[in-house]
Amino acid sequence: MNPIIFKEHDLPMEDLETIGLASRGQLLLNEEDLTALMSGRRTGMQHLKDLEAENIRIAAIDAKISLSRDTQGKIELLIHPIYKRPVIPDFLDAGEARELEKGEVHMLFKKVKDGNAEREYLVEFDEDTREFIVSDTEKITAPDMVNSEFLTAAQKENYKKGKEVKLADGTTFQYAGKDVNGVRSDRLMLIASILMDGGLSYLAFRGLKALVGKERDEVVAEKQSPGLLSALDDMEDYQRDRANEDIDEEITRHRQRR
Repeated sequence: MNPIIFKEHDLPMEDLETIGLASRGQLLLNEEDLTALMSGRRTGMQHLKDLEAENIRIAAIDAKISLSRDTQGKIELLIHPIYKRPVIPDFLDAGEARELEKGEVHMLFKKVKDGNAEREYLVEFDEDTREFIVSDTEKITAPDMVNSEFLTAAQKENYKKGKEVKLADGTTFQYAGKDVNGVRSDRLMLIASILMDGGLSYLAFRGLKALVGKERDEVVAEKQSPGLLSALDDMEDYQRDRANEDIDEEITRHRQRR
């Protein structure tokens, strides 16, 4: 549930226009894909055009895209095409890789030696691109609150390890690095909050997929719990306050220009 880490005005618009995902300075992405992109996640599958790399030109290709910062802090556009043969992470054995590819296992939690330290990773297999998705648990942001309920330290730790987290209102959710929303749930919608700059920011997730490897009752999934409704009210108040702040800032700038 990573917060927004890229600003829209920072996006590599020229690169996005080159591959057909922007035109005349306007993005041609739906809201879900744009949120994923600006949160450091992968978008859903996109139809890209006129790709060039190492003197090779590709007229069109289906791929997912994401953003990253290089060592100088410059934002780079990353393209994730469909791989004919997936590259297996070196810390997975053949059996583990095969289980992930076949869907026998949906996620693996791995501890890997890194010099004198030990790092923890979640590994998934993206069936769309035939690619192993590796998430460093230290870089996974656990929400501080979901559906107006503050998470305990244990719940946050479970979330970062890919385990299911259950709320008092019955909502269950878990991290999903390969999904465009970055989270799955037994409900279609939930609202997460993250403490930033001394206040709460709100992230609404809609149209969520079912928990990994589980079916769900879609009638129950559509129900909105009291906690969700309370979070919706809080989010609307937050957005209204932010809009008023933006108006005040614009008025101040206008007066300074006079």
